[in-house]
Amino acid sequence: MGAPPGYRPSAWVHLLHQLPRADFQLRPVPSGFAPREQEYQQALLLVVALAGLGLGLSLVFIAVYLIRFCCCRPPEPPGAKSTPPGGGCVTWSCVAALLVGCAGIGIGFYGNSETSDGVSQLSSALLHANHTLSTIDHLVVETVERLGEAVRTELTTLEEVLAQRTELVAATRGARRQAEAVAQQLQGLAFWQGVPLSPLQVAEDVSFVEEYRWLAYVLLLLLELLVCLFTLVGLAKQSKWLVVVMTAMSLLVLVLSWGSMGLEAATAVGLSDFCSNPDTYVLNLTQEETGLSSDILNYYFLCNQAITNPFQQRLTLSQRALANIHSQLQGLEREAVPQFPSAQKPLLSLEETLNVTEGNFHQLVALLHCRGLHKDYGVALRGLCEDALEGLLFLLLFSLLSAGALATTLCSLPRAWALFPPSDDYEDTDDDDPFNPQESKRFVQWQSSI
Repeated sequence: MGAPPGYRPSAWVHLLHQLPRADFQLRPVPSGFAPREQEYQQALLLVVALAGLGLGLSLVFIAVYLIRFCCCRPPEPPGAKSTPPGGGCVTWSCVAALLVGCAGIGIGFYGNSETSDGVSQLSSALLHANHTLSTIDHLVVETVERLGEAVRTELTTLEEVLAQRTELVAATRGARRQAEAVAQQLQGLAFWQGVPLSPLQVAEDVSFVEEYRWLAYVLLLLLELLVCLFTLVGLAKQSKWLVVVMTAMSLLVLVLSWGSMGLEAATAVGLSDFCSNPDTYVLNLTQEETGLSSDILNYYFLCNQAITNPFQQRLTLSQRALANIHSQLQGLEREAVPQFPSAQKPLLSLEETLNVTEGNFHQLVALLHCRGLHKDYGVALRGLCEDALEGLLFLLLFSLLSAGALATTLCSLPRAWALFPPSDDYEDTDDDDPFNPQESKRFVQWQSSI
């Protein structure tokens, strides 16, 4: 099968497509794109489960580390105020992890934008294809109605005017038959008329889902950015309450990062399977949803010289019929108008209808060629399999950096918190406070003096 112009599966598509797949029983699953098969669905869910396993292992590691830190550290001698050895390294390792997380956030914003651009290309291609198909249907309906109106009015009037000349009436009836033949042939060109699958509806659904996906990732990125920034502020200010709150928020973002990583990995694997050989799946799905013949679908989706235009015969017959009508009208104008001046008006009206019909016919020939719709198909594939897939890989890298940075932060924050100096909240009490020991002593001396 021929690929659309300008589209070739990328190296990432080949690499992801070659990864082994297995179902829940760990049996090998073919890498062909088959989203309706249970084994293939299980293979993608297993990819998501691997991210869940990573989340569980990271939580266990963090819990073991914190328990060891809290329960197994040696007791400090009373009155010791010196900073434990390695305290500065702990703080700086936490800061470095947060900076890595901030870099991952930048990668995430870029990946989210790339994914959105790819999906936008897909939606634009679907809208353009819908415009082409709608224009074909509109031109066919308009041309058939014009020809039908000409048969019912001008040609009928012309027969009545030329009733005295049998040969002229025969020529008029010949033009009528040719016009009816053209209308019949043109009706078969509106191949998308009545098809339940609407590219416009598909584009709207895709845009709707993409809008919420984009917004969800923006909120996740902003949430992690705030966590990183406020954690850095808490470390700089040595604020224990802010560090405690950011520790809880870091745990939440860690769970979200691993969850997004699983969804991104499964989507990237499934998309690579689709993009490695998209023609087969798209052809089968479109034929199932539309009921169109394989000849029509192969012509537009593949568009190569080995496949002929399925409408070529209709177009050829219509062109010949229009040429015959044109020659017959010219003959009638030469023969009938000198003898029957009243025939000139319907003949002029018929020529005008014929000119409009020929103009619509030439537009139909251009629109029915496979180049336009096949170009839209190529744009959709490039947007989905290049930009969107690349954006997903950057989002996957963001999730990986985010999970690593947050796990390191969660291990480092309690140790950094322990290094903070004691709170001085009660050292700067108000001198007028009666519960202040110094103020109480002064109050007793004042009473004794009285």
